[in-house]
This record gives sequence, structure tokens and C-alpha cells, in this order.
Amino acid sequence: MTMSTAQAQRQHVQTILNALEGPGTDEDAVIQRSWRRCIDRFGLDPAAPSPPRYVPDRTLREHQDQADALLQVARAGVEQLYRQVRPLDYVVLLTDARGIAVQFLGDRHAQREHQRTGLYLGADWSEEHAGTCAVGTCIQERVPLTCHHSDHFSAHHIRLTCTAAPVFDPHGQLLAVLDISAYRSPESKASQTFALQVVKHYARMIEDAYFLQRYGGRHILCLDRSREFVQINRRYLLALEEDGTLVAANTAGRKLLRHHELPLAGPGEARSFRAWNVQDLLDAEIGEVLDSHRYGEDRVRAFRTHRHHELHFATLLEPRRRRVARDDAPRRDASLAPLEALADDDPAMRDTLTRAARLRNEPINLLVVGETGTGKERMARALHESSRRRDKPFVAINCAAMPESLIESELFGHEPGSFTGARSKGMKGLIAQADGGTLFLDEIGDMPLQLQTRLLRVLAEQEVLPIGASRPIKVDLRVVAATHRDLRGLIDLGRFREDLFYRLNGASLRLPPLRERADQGYLIRRLFEELQAERGDRRVRLRGDAMSALLAYPWPGNIRELHNALRFALATCEGDEIVVGDLPEECVSGHLAHPAARSPAAAETGQARPGRGEDPLEEALRRHRWNISAVARELGLSRPTIYRRMKRLGIIPPNQQTST
Repeated sequence: MTMSTAQAQRQHVQTILNALEGPGTDEDAVIQRSWRRCIDRFGLDPAAPSPPRYVPDRTLREHQDQADALLQVARAGVEQLYRQVRPLDYVVLLTDARGIAVQFLGDRHAQREHQRTGLYLGADWSEEHAGTCAVGTCIQERVPLTCHHSDHFSAHHIRLTCTAAPVFDPHGQLLAVLDISAYRSPESKASQTFALQVVKHYARMIEDAYFLQRYGGRHILCLDRSREFVQINRRYLLALEEDGTLVAANTAGRKLLRHHELPLAGPGEARSFRAWNVQDLLDAEIGEVLDSHRYGEDRVRAFRTHRHHELHFATLLEPRRRRVARDDAPRRDASLAPLEALADDDPAMRDTLTRAARLRNEPINLLVVGETGTGKERMARALHESSRRRDKPFVAINCAAMPESLIESELFGHEPGSFTGARSKGMKGLIAQADGGTLFLDEIGDMPLQLQTRLLRVLAEQEVLPIGASRPIKVDLRVVAATHRDLRGLIDLGRFREDLFYRLNGASLRLPPLRERADQGYLIRRLFEELQAERGDRRVRLRGDAMSALLAYPWPGNIRELHNALRFALATCEGDEIVVGDLPEECVSGHLAHPAARSPAAAETGQARPGRGEDPLEEALRRHRWNISAVARELGLSRPTIYRRMKRLGIIPPNQQTST
């Protein structure tokens, strides 16, 4: 006969009381210590109702702000972990050091269950409020653990299985807790062994990524006991000054230092690091250590430790933005700055830009190809600005946007009175205006065939004949054409001249779509800075949750859509920071890590399924007496988003309703 929920809860309470009356055992000592804290320190009752506790929206934002640097680094690890555990019906929580869930990933369709159980954004999982649980007990004990079924103190949590691991900052202070939880799992706690290993692995990845981000301006020595894995594993990370003084170390690095009798003061040990030099650890001169990445084909060098004489393999990550000039290093050409600004570390873009740099002064025409919105005109302008033609005009023509009746006169110009409607003084055509500079022909695949013939003649002879003129005008042109179309396919269909294609395609430059680029964060920050400079008003910060949503969105409209989304957010945000709710609705609607809502009630409103959103939204409006700003704050959305949803759902404020 299956035990009822009430019976299971009564039995659980009795189990806790019996365990605390006895002498205790080594097995599950962490759990029993937590049970004791719950009773003696926090005064909790395992049988008392324990609904989840959520912090208010404003408090959640404060916690997210304080964890902002971590959230930006942790996003990729949290989302990658969720993709692994989602098929097993786990949710993922990232909490701060006080147990507040500042990031959440879970199935939207199970949202009510998430909120009811507390596995949701803004929930407080500290032991003080939730009793023994993976997050709260991990905070207290500072060790990875699984809290499975009846390990939980509260009888109302005994269906859950939760596994958590701590994330420490570079000085040993608890920074966050990474947790995965599920409502259904096998009875045996041993079933969660693999879950514990996975969470520990991702917690370490997040911790080390945060370390590398924070100390990227220093020398970082990477050590491992294996030569083959030091470049990949980077088990021990030590941040160094130029003279070898230790600045910080990751968790494994701190254990290594203690093992070799370089004692640190414990959590918050920033001062004690500087008592040591890397030469106190390794039997080597500082010059040898800082040059370790220059040895051998694998850029790895072996060292032995002073104490224990253990063999370690080392490589060095040099400081960012503080590169030391060397005689054998190629001198940087300042004229390449416009091209270099187009990308950061995306491999495809770097290959394209390297090719563009080599071709920027060559007397050949270039064809830039890529999806709509990938930045083809930016590429053309950067080519022009980095070339010897930069002091001459850059003339851009959108072949798809210009009316066919005007395109010929606009391109080639005309003499006075050459046709009805012609200007009395004639007009210099766009091609002639680009003389000595660069002519950019955007959407060249949409140019009419008749004009393709005339353009071919211009390119072949480097001269242009205005309408009504008897003599051609010599022009010095460098043409950069761009298209998102398959020109070879258009040639097969007879819609594009093959000879023009070869005349334009002296070399091609391909731009990858934004969704495939590895430097999305760089592009977001660069465009954001450009837009703020353009607006010239108050300075606004792009908060970590908004950045995460932007990075998770697939951007079908590419950089152009990103530009519009950032402009929208800057125009609609009310404070000095952009949060996820300030972004266009389509950028966040499918982003599980950062639901548009800030609280369980708001989440239900903001994430309602089609056909069910009217009642919750109208209820929120009525509760706030139709104060749109108040509703927007509660739901974590912008006011324009609220107005759009009201319009879509046909919700009309009482003061705008008319009697019939």
C-alpha cells in the first residue's frame, strides 16, 4: 500500500527527532548538522507549513545588481548545464551567497509548479527560511552536496531532490551557489551521484571563468600535473604581478599553495597572498616562469616545487590590453582601426578582416555577401576609411530602395533639360560624386538588367556618360558591392549579368550571421556605447540579466535588429539601467533564464500562454487602479510593452471606454 503524503510527512518529522536524540553517525553528518542548526539556531519546526519565500522585486534587483559581474560570466555555464539536465526534468538555479535565486532556468509549461515549490527566480533558499536544503546547507557548510527527499528539514520538501555546489571568488569568499533540482527522482540517494559530479564541474567552470575575467589584466600562470592537459584543464590558476608576487588563486590553486606550506589566512585572504611570490612555490626564477609559454612547440614548461619536489607543467596567459612591444612583433598599422573595430575574437570575422586588410588598397572591386542586417555597409565604410581613398567621398546607393524611374538619372546624372522634369542646371550623378573614393552598391542583386549593362560599361571603361551628354566623364572608382542574394542563382535565372558578376567580384568578403558569431558580447557593448554617444544624454548601464537575454536571442535580423533593440531599450527605460523587461518583447519571450516577470505572480502574467493572458494582466491593472507604470514595475516590463499587450488583448482602461 502506498504511503500517503501526510503519513510520509509525519514519519519524516519523527525521523529527524530520533536522529537528533541519538549520538549521530559520520554518514550524512552534514545533513544532521543542518537539522540541528534548523532547530537550535533558527527555531524551525519540520512539521510547520513552509511556503516558499520570495523577496520583493526591488530587493531581487538589488541582489542581481550585486551579482552582476558573476551573472555575465556565468550565463554560458548555467545555460549549458540546463541543456544537459533538462531532458531529466531538472531546473537550474544560481543563487547569490545569501541564497537568493538570481538566475533561473526551467520549463515554462511547469511554471506554476516551479513557483509553488520555490524553484524560481527570487526565491530565498537560505537555511534560516527554507531549513535543510541543497542551497542553504551548501552556504553553511561550503561544500558540494545533495539534499535528497527526506534529507530536507521541512516535511513539505521531501519530494524534491536538490544538488548544489559552491562558487568561490578568487580570495576564497563564497560568491554563489549552483543548484539543480527535480520534483521526481528514484528513491535512492545514490541515483544523484552523477548529478553531483556534473554540478561540481560546472561550478568550477563558472568560478574559473570569473577568475580569468577578473584578473585578465595580470599574468595568469596555469599549472597541471599533466603536460597534455595543462592548456585545456588549467587546473591551478595563479594571478601574478610582474615581479612574481601572488595576487589571487582559484580554489584548486589555494589548495596547492597550502599543500606546499604557503599558508593563507582563509576566506578573505587577499592580504596574505602578497606575502608570497611564485618563486616560493616553484624552483625557478621569475623570468623563467613569465617566459614559460615560449618554450617548446606546445608552449608548456616543466617546473618542480620547492617542497615535496612535485613536477608541474606550466603555461602562461599574458595580460589583456597591456601587451609589451617586442622588436620581432609586427608594428600595428593605425589605419586598420576601422576594420579592427568590426569584430573581437570571432574566427570567421577575423579571417574576413585579415583578407579585407590585405585588399583595402588593391585596385580591384569587392563583393560583400551575407544575410540582411549583418553589417555589409559598415564593412564597406571600414574598407574605405582604412584605405588610401579615405580622404575622398564614400557614396552609398541602395539599389533596391531607389525607384526604377529615377535610378538611371541618380546614378549617371543628367545634362540640363535632357528630359521632362530634369533640373535646369543638370545634376552630377552619384557615380561621378564618388570620383577618387569608394562607390558602395548595396543590394546589387536587385538592380534592373538595363542598368546592369550601363554599370558594366562604367566599370570596364572607368567613365560615365550622363543622360543627354555627348561626352563621357572620366572617373576613378573603387566599387564595393553587397548582396544577401545568391548571384550565381540569379545568373542561372537570367536575372543578373554574368560578366557584371565577375567585374564586381574581384574578391569576396563573407560576413557571418550574428547568431553564429563568438563575439556577440563585444558587438552588443560597442553598439550600446555608440547609441549612448549618439543620444548624448544620461548614461545608462546594461545590466547582466538584459545582456544575458540579448546573448540568448537568435537575432534573425542580425546586427540591424540588435541596433533597433538597443535603441528601443534606451528610449523606454526609466532609470539609469536597462533590465530584461526593457527589451523588445520578442527578445525575451523565449528566454527561460530570465523570465520577463520578477515575481511568481508577475511571471504568471508576463509568461501566460496564448489565450490565457487577458485575465492576469487585467487583474494586475485593476489591482494598481490602471496605473501603467506601477504594473510595468511589478511585471518587470516596459510601459510600451504593457500598452502593446493591452492593445493585443483588447483591454481598455475604464476612463477610455464609451457607452453605447
